[in-house]
Amino acid sequence: MKDKRILYVSSEVVPYLPETEISSMSFEAPRMVNKQGGQIRIFMPRFGNINERRHQLHEVIRLSGINLVINDMDMPLIIKVASIPKERIQVYFIDNEEYFKRKATLTDENGSLFPDNDERAIFFAKGVIETVKKLNWAPDIIHVNGWLASLLPLYLKEFYKTEPLFTESKIVTSVYNQNFEGTLDKDMIKKVRFDGLEDEAIKPLSEPSYINLMKIAIDNSDAIIKGSQDLSEELDSYINSTEKPILDYHSLEEFAEPYTEFYTNTVL
Repeated sequence: MKDKRILYVSSEVVPYLPETEISSMSFEAPRMVNKQGGQIRIFMPRFGNINERRHQLHEVIRLSGINLVINDMDMPLIIKVASIPKERIQVYFIDNEEYFKRKATLTDENGSLFPDNDERAIFFAKGVIETVKKLNWAPDIIHVNGWLASLLPLYLKEFYKTEPLFTESKIVTSVYNQNFEGTLDKDMIKKVRFDGLEDEAIKPLSEPSYINLMKIAIDNSDAIIKGSQDLSEELDSYINSTEKPILDYHSLEEFAEPYTEFYTNTVL
């Protein structure tokens, strides 16, 4: 993996959020590549329950300041950065007062999804891509983790398809058992359509359930990793029916060699 550039985009990363299957792998996989001499960047949302003082987040003025259009509204993009202690790994945080100030991640105190999670997902996807463009850093692999990041492959393949920085980039999506009840905002498809995306490419978003979000990510990725041992039968079948390269589930204790081989021999 020496000198290979891998962009990790995740809804959650240890140590900034509690340990889960996604947050742990979103830390361990970049750490592995880093140790092998690869170049990495990690992006995640700056949720309001991340302690900025303890984790020493600071705004990067040269990367902040642009507006992203979400559903015909200008939403300011703020970029913050922090370093994971002892690892020499930088993490970039996508921030916006409207979307990420609240002291929670994806649900309120009653466990209900925030009504604007659809717009937060659009903002996160566009925010990551615009920031990587500003960094002028062309990734060899873009590895997506978590449903809040699931629109990134779609936007790269459709909205940013003429962007030369990403023409050689391969997209890998890890699919986890991270279901949520019901759907995101039913108008989500209209908000995505506002960006000029083709109806055929966004059809599953007419019902923006967890499974349909992941289907969109799978459809627009170059390779798939099963991030959980137990996936829903529908998602597992959908993954297996694709003609894309698939890496089966590997635990945190044994993932390093299979991931390295998958990246180097299959994806690249």
